[in-house]
Amino acid sequence: MTRLAVRQRSTGRLMIFGFLSPTLAILLFMVAYPIFSLIYYSFFNFSALRPAAGMKPVGFGNYKFLLSDPDLWQRFIFTGKFVFLCVTLQMLIGIFVGYQLQKNFRGRDLIFTALMMPMMLSPVVVGFLWRYMFNSEWGMINYLLTVVGLPKIDWLGQTTAALWAAAAADTWMWTPFIILLATAAFRGIPETINEAAEVDGASPAYRFFRITLPMSAPVLFIALILRLIDSFKQYDLFFALTGGGPGSSTETVSFAVAKTAFSYFYTGEASALAVVLLVIIIGLSMILVRHLNKMGERF
Repeated sequence: MTRLAVRQRSTGRLMIFGFLSPTLAILLFMVAYPIFSLIYYSFFNFSALRPAAGMKPVGFGNYKFLLSDPDLWQRFIFTGKFVFLCVTLQMLIGIFVGYQLQKNFRGRDLIFTALMMPMMLSPVVVGFLWRYMFNSEWGMINYLLTVVGLPKIDWLGQTTAALWAAAAADTWMWTPFIILLATAAFRGIPETINEAAEVDGASPAYRFFRITLPMSAPVLFIALILRLIDSFKQYDLFFALTGGGPGSSTETVSFAVAKTAFSYFYTGEASALAVVLLVIIIGLSMILVRHLNKMGERF
């Protein structure tokens, strides 16, 4: 390699580093520093409300205390149920509706725009809206039940009913996101492939499960990963919808982090719990991304 080529390569690397350095600095300040601070505080008995008391090192004491707490495991179980229920409903409904919207028909754009509107709202607004709708006395949901002859349900006063109420609110808000990605993935499939399969006599079900779904699987898998991550750290919806009740039975892990940090001001324990949640989300994401890479190699 000539001296000129070496100099050009070095100059190119310096330019790349110069363009990336502002972004790297922002990420270092906005992401890396808070994460390392979180990990650091998790090893201390510390309260942000009483900084004068100092920070007492406890090693893994906060982690041992949290992981031996049966209430925390109940929150993990409830969070897992919520994530499974929401993501399953959103993927099934989103794929079905997205498959219908990828077809060209009159009024399609208007319907598509209307379906995207819930996604534009704040989760807190959605939580309060559905809280009024699920009111046990004058809510619209119970009114519709009485119209068809069914008894009223105390939606937000029972753990199981509150779980379904929260899943309904979250599904109403975030299914449009799945619809958006599914529609884009389906419309990205060349028409010639489906036309050739139709000429060969393939049924609509066969074309969907053997052609459309496999070819759009990478995009749908990305949507699945994003919704899993977001559902796992759900807090604001439950804050507005149930307040964590009845009792603390509808507290997610994120809700428990916020409650421990800003209601009880146990900063060390809250940091440890946040680290545990972060490790779970990162681990789950790495597993899913690995499967996504294998899927990309296949298709």
